Amino acid sequence: MTELRRILVPTDFTETSDKAVEWALGLAAKLGAAVTVMHAYELPIIGFPDGAIIATPEIASHIADASRAALDATVKRLAGRGIAIESVLREGVIWEEINAVAESIAADLIVIGTHGRKGLARALLGSMAENVIRTATRPVVSIRDTHGHA
Repeated sequence: MTELRRILVPTDFTETSDKAVEWALGLAAKLGAAVTVMHAYELPIIGFPDGAIIATPEIASHIADASRAALDATVKRLAGRGIAIESVLREGVIWEEINAVAESIAADLIVIGTHGRKGLARALLGSMAENVIRTATRPVVSIRDTHGHA
């Protein structure tokens, strides 16, 4: 069995992600592993028949700054547990960025929260976690939201 030395846990700052982060930290504490908490975001692009509206540099900067602040606050909240915690912020297609970070840090495991959406909500919103699970080249543990979204 492979030793787990580095665990990657993506967050979107929801309660579901918080559960995944806590689970990853609990595992890391038991194994003496390091944890990388990451957040990825996509800049909004709104398409319409004659073209598309892309986020302005000001909007992009605001999204990046807000994402960095939220990620820094998360890592600060988690500090002091005797676990090495790093953070990574990426802009791009979220599931692709998660896989890219997993490769770049040589993660032994990805721990990801899933909202467990079903039906129309899943069809409309897609499943970022499912895309990670389906395409990852590293083992993935999914932590499901127990609130039972429709």
